[in-house]
Amino acid sequence: MRYHIGDLDEQRLLDLYTGMLKPRLIEEKMLILLRQGKVSKWFSGIGQEAISVGVTQALKETEYILPMHRNLGVFTSRNIPLYRLFAQWQGKQSGFTQGRDRSFHFGTQEYRIVGMISHLGPQLGVADGIALADMLRRKKRVTAVFTGEGATSEGDFHEALNVASVWNLPVLFCIENNGYGLSTPTNEQYNCENLAERAKGYGMESRIIDGNNILEVYTKIDELCKAIRRRPRPVLVEFKTFRMRGHEEASGTKYVPEKLMKEWGKKDPIANYEAFLLEEGVLTPEKIEQLKADISEEINENLDKAFEESPVSFNETKELNEVYHPFEYQEVNPNSETKNTRFVDAISEGLEQSMYRHNELIIMGQDIADYGGVFKITEGFVPKFGKSRVRNTPICESGIVSAAMGLSINGMKAVVEMQFADFVSSGFNPIVNYLAKVHYRWNEKADVVVRMPCGGGVGAGPFHSQTNEAWFTKTPGLKVVYPSSPYDAKGLLNTAINDPNPVLFFEHKGLYRSVYGDVPTDYYTLPFGKAHVVKEGKSISIVTFGAGVHWALETLQKHPEIDADLIDLRTLQPLDIEAVFASVKKTGKLIILQEDTLFGGIASDISAMVMEECFQYLDAPVKRVGSLETPVPFAKALEENYLPKKRFEQVLLDLYAY
Repeated sequence: MRYHIGDLDEQRLLDLYTGMLKPRLIEEKMLILLRQGKVSKWFSGIGQEAISVGVTQALKETEYILPMHRNLGVFTSRNIPLYRLFAQWQGKQSGFTQGRDRSFHFGTQEYRIVGMISHLGPQLGVADGIALADMLRRKKRVTAVFTGEGATSEGDFHEALNVASVWNLPVLFCIENNGYGLSTPTNEQYNCENLAERAKGYGMESRIIDGNNILEVYTKIDELCKAIRRRPRPVLVEFKTFRMRGHEEASGTKYVPEKLMKEWGKKDPIANYEAFLLEEGVLTPEKIEQLKADISEEINENLDKAFEESPVSFNETKELNEVYHPFEYQEVNPNSETKNTRFVDAISEGLEQSMYRHNELIIMGQDIADYGGVFKITEGFVPKFGKSRVRNTPICESGIVSAAMGLSINGMKAVVEMQFADFVSSGFNPIVNYLAKVHYRWNEKADVVVRMPCGGGVGAGPFHSQTNEAWFTKTPGLKVVYPSSPYDAKGLLNTAINDPNPVLFFEHKGLYRSVYGDVPTDYYTLPFGKAHVVKEGKSISIVTFGAGVHWALETLQKHPEIDADLIDLRTLQPLDIEAVFASVKKTGKLIILQEDTLFGGIASDISAMVMEECFQYLDAPVKRVGSLETPVPFAKALEENYLPKKRFEQVLLDLYAY
């Protein structure tokens, strides 16, 4: 292995050596503890230390780095206290996730590190968002993100590279090509000689670097970082390396040919570099022993500290309270001047006023800039806010949701417009596995609103008509808002943008241009978790939301004899179940109407909660009404009978007569 010192001084040469030695000695200790049952799992980076250490030392401490589970050298190079790392791996309270996640599945703003999730790919899009925030603030920074060669087969990899290239984001995409995705060799993963070649398809620069040569890694990455800071752009770097242990220790390495193991064993990044420094006179055997002794002492002292800490204890209140980032709702009362406004215009007005109120709020979505979005919500926004804040995106929902998460990590706010709520399925993973869990895992907010034009009744067929709120009400960590009136839509959207938690904001497109209401002209907010009693009555309780509110009103107008309480939930998470209970205790009868198919929907949960808490007040069975258990059909006759409006009328009459 050839080393070129160039203009590196002796201190830097030693820093790179000790930088690699430290994670290696920690790993060797962890493997012993694993066999002793004192840590539960271990993902080894032995043989790959030069990449983590070289990249991290080339970055500035203010620059974010997004490592994977073999990048221990990233964490040690940022000088994270070892006892906190050890506590993390043991599930202790002083670990970064307080026992809620393991391994390197954590982040820390203090050290500008954003840890992975097991789904791998979204990490790359998150880096795009972090870099976008830096670019918009004109900060000359690089964001480095790691992935293995296996994850380059995921769609998120390609989406992230494409977005970074289109937007010229200062992201260093680092592929650690160690030959195997768990046990699958590279020849079964992709059909090109070098993964770096994929950069050509995205109009990006790329480099191939010997990942076991610490000086090559450091000097070339340092050079690249300086160039990217001068002229922001993404670069794809493929590090050729090998891991000398299994995917994780239980996997073993029997699937690797013995000859290949021996070849890479000769390329050990630490042994070879150590021999070089001895030859150059930078190191001596005595100095090596002293360094190892000092690091071992540091390891043992911090291990003792971690072991002495008591196991994490369960506190139900604490666990429940830390799913969401704290949000202190600030009520902004509406002004007295109102205007009769369409639903669609109320949303546009709220979004526009929020853009003025939050100067680091970024809107992203397909065709939302000059075109104004398919529903014209953002029409006219570009002249007011510019294309840097109103950003057309490629068709890549997963990558954009992940980028929104990155904007939030770097202190900005994001609103993502799904062209149709149906298309959120392409961005489902980062919503339910990244945004929803990030605060519970490592106390990080996800300041993201995902706008969801939804609903049937407009002849749009199976892929443009779903009302899919139940996909998200099931997921702890998400908030779900579903207004039915222009007044509510504007006030709740403003609150959603203020809230630092991820919000799915459902907008029934059938209401966009058919429903009008008096809406205050100035900015105002409405609280989450507070239902609206649209109509008061004593004989029956109707609970619904979205278009269901209007269907219920139309039905009641046809049957004035029914004296009903009509409750519009407005938000489904948080849910104002107390308002439902109060109504049921008054009327003794309950019917729940939802547009979504019936099984597994919000109506089922409300029914169950009422049966548990209000059984003694009920004078009839709780009734649920929803759409037919089919995909949403296109033809008018089919869709009319798919939707629950007609069935609701009959069930309501039957329940009233019960």
